[in-house]
Amino acid sequence: LTMFLLVLWAESGYGMMTLNSVLLPQVSSGGQGERAGVQSHLRRRRRSWVWNQFFILEEYVGDEPLYVGKLHSDVDKGDGQVRYILSGEGAKSIFSIDEDTGDIHAIRRLDREQQAYYTLRAQARDRSTNLLVEPESQFIIKVQDINDNEPRFLDGPYTAQVAECSPVGTSVVTVVATDADDPTYGNSARLVYSILQGQTHFSVEPKTGVVRTAVPDLDREVQEHYLLVIQAKDMMGQMGGLSGTTSVTVTITDVNDNPPRFPRKSYQFSLPEAALVSSVVAKIKAVDLDVGPNTEVDYKILDGDGLGTFRILCDPDTQEGLVILHKAVDFEAKSSYTLRVEASNRYVDTRYLSAGPFSDVVMVRLLVENVDEPPVFSASISRMAVSEAAPVGTDLGSVSAHDPDASNSPVRYSIDRQTDLQRYFDIDSSSGVIRTNRRLDRELSVLHNITVVATETLDPSQVGKAVVLVSVADVNDNAPSFAVDYQTFVCENAQPGQVVETVSAVDPDKPENGHQFLFSVSTEAAGNLSFTLRDNNDNTASVLTRRAGFVRRERPLHFLPVVISDGGVPSLSSTNTLTVTVCDCDVHGNHQHCSQGAELPDGLGTSTAVLLTCILLGVVMVTIAMNRRRAEPLLIDDERDIRENIVCYDDEGGGEEDTEAFDMFALRHLNQTQPAGRDAAELLPPPSLTRNPGPHKDKNRLFQEFIRDRLKEAGLDPTAPPYDSLQTYAFEGRGSATQSLSSLSSLSSLESEQGYEFLREWGPSFRKLADLYGHHEGGGRGVASGV
Repeated sequence: LTMFLLVLWAESGYGMMTLNSVLLPQVSSGGQGERAGVQSHLRRRRRSWVWNQFFILEEYVGDEPLYVGKLHSDVDKGDGQVRYILSGEGAKSIFSIDEDTGDIHAIRRLDREQQAYYTLRAQARDRSTNLLVEPESQFIIKVQDINDNEPRFLDGPYTAQVAECSPVGTSVVTVVATDADDPTYGNSARLVYSILQGQTHFSVEPKTGVVRTAVPDLDREVQEHYLLVIQAKDMMGQMGGLSGTTSVTVTITDVNDNPPRFPRKSYQFSLPEAALVSSVVAKIKAVDLDVGPNTEVDYKILDGDGLGTFRILCDPDTQEGLVILHKAVDFEAKSSYTLRVEASNRYVDTRYLSAGPFSDVVMVRLLVENVDEPPVFSASISRMAVSEAAPVGTDLGSVSAHDPDASNSPVRYSIDRQTDLQRYFDIDSSSGVIRTNRRLDRELSVLHNITVVATETLDPSQVGKAVVLVSVADVNDNAPSFAVDYQTFVCENAQPGQVVETVSAVDPDKPENGHQFLFSVSTEAAGNLSFTLRDNNDNTASVLTRRAGFVRRERPLHFLPVVISDGGVPSLSSTNTLTVTVCDCDVHGNHQHCSQGAELPDGLGTSTAVLLTCILLGVVMVTIAMNRRRAEPLLIDDERDIRENIVCYDDEGGGEEDTEAFDMFALRHLNQTQPAGRDAAELLPPPSLTRNPGPHKDKNRLFQEFIRDRLKEAGLDPTAPPYDSLQTYAFEGRGSATQSLSSLSSLSSLESEQGYEFLREWGPSFRKLADLYGHHEGGGRGVASGV
């Protein structure tokens, strides 16, 4: 167990102190011998260490180590047997000790602002045994401050605001400076504030740093910003002290201490008499030196002869007074107006009312300029009425317009035809009287909206317009009719007095008291034994059966003529036929089977069915015509004409000299039509040219019937051109030096093995040819057909 030494300082003269040591328990890692040496000293309750005062100045810059102090134990007899050892903060790195003498030196420069003191431990050991001759002691080396740091304003530069016209001494801002030197030692950290710039308007308290106003008349309108320079100096402001400065920007805020003022005492403006109502005709502005809400101004017309003709508003963006035309002006009636206008602050600070009223008054004169105005109608909208039965040329009324200018030019009237496209009306160009130009029909248009134009004769560019509304009064000129196309059915088992239909009527006319329709059966149908009509006196009528036992097969349809009159003046009526279809019904009266043609969809009446039938027939006829047109040969140019020649012959013909087989006249005159009286039978071969009637008689008849049918068909077709020709010949002719090229002559040869069954394989188009030659029995007769 080892002991600590509690170091107690006691002053024993300048530069020297005595350290009285008291042994305290201390944890130590020393050996057993060391502990025995310490215990040998426990009998001594008190030891005295003597050394110099342990203070050291910071920032020492000498070449030699700085002497700090001396350690000495009373055990030390000066014979060199005691060795001094130093440990703790900065030992050996900052502080060194002489083992023999105990002198302590600082071997590095110190900075109090980095570390203000160092805690060290001292030991005195026997040089021979290395045992402690005194218990270990702890002491402190304190770094003594010097004035090596200037004051600093950590929050600078500063900005502040103060209202204008503030009293003297109004606090503006507080500045604070700090000094890193020791505030407990000397005056190194004792600061004094002063103002270097701006002292004419502001001041600063030396100890607190509070900046205050120094004058009572700070005026924002004169100067809005001030730049102050504040200094903080240590050493109580004495000479040689260190100082630091900061800037303070002071902004003078506005108060409403200035009234609005007009730059002039009067204003004069001009406006055309054609200026539109609600348009701005003049602008005036009262100047207020304040800013922000303090400049907002209200304008008011106090008096003047234009008080009701003009009004004034404030533009919120520019604070201008906008003089607005409230009523239209007329140069001929009044050529000038005078207004007295006041401008006043919207927000007034009562603290400054003593300086005078916060308003200003100005005179505004407005001169009306004469312009050439268009004609003016006595009424912009006129209303007229006319009966739809009025004859053409009926006067409806008149309009009137005049030139408001001093020239008083005559005017001509016309109707804007864009508003009267059908030209129902006309107007007298001089008098303005409007007349009907056509018959009117209320059912087509109840109200006509037309525009009448008045044009100055001296200046046609000056045009005025007015609207004329012409309402057409109704007359009873339309007969009533069924409201819908009724589709009425009656069951075969219907009983007498059964209502089979309820009919109503419509009438395009619009009587003042409403429609009063009367229903009755026509005189011709008064004796109808099947149905009767009952007027319900509510613009409807009921159709009732008068008997039972309707038979659908005997009479599937019944027709009931119904007379409807409107009761107008004069009364008009019409006869409408109601078709009643007889149906086979079940016990509940549901229709099961109706007469043929009567089973139509719901809502389709007889007239609708007839219309659909006509449309269907028309579609069928068009389809047939198109198919027939598609089947007809097309007529193209001469080089591509289609010519059909049917020639019946018994021999191979007469060679190049045989030209009778073709109608050359018809081929050269294709555009000429065949005479109407030409009989198709004339084209048949004459009997004298028919040869060898024996085995081929039936075949000749077959050809004749085929050709006759084709000719008859072509003769009845009005669109077919006349280039069908027929020639029958029995010999080939004698003019050809060549032999016959016809393959038909090979049929007379018994050695020929030519067959014609292959024609059937070519399809239906060659079937008839295959029938003709497939049953050939001999002879040289044949038929040639060319298209």
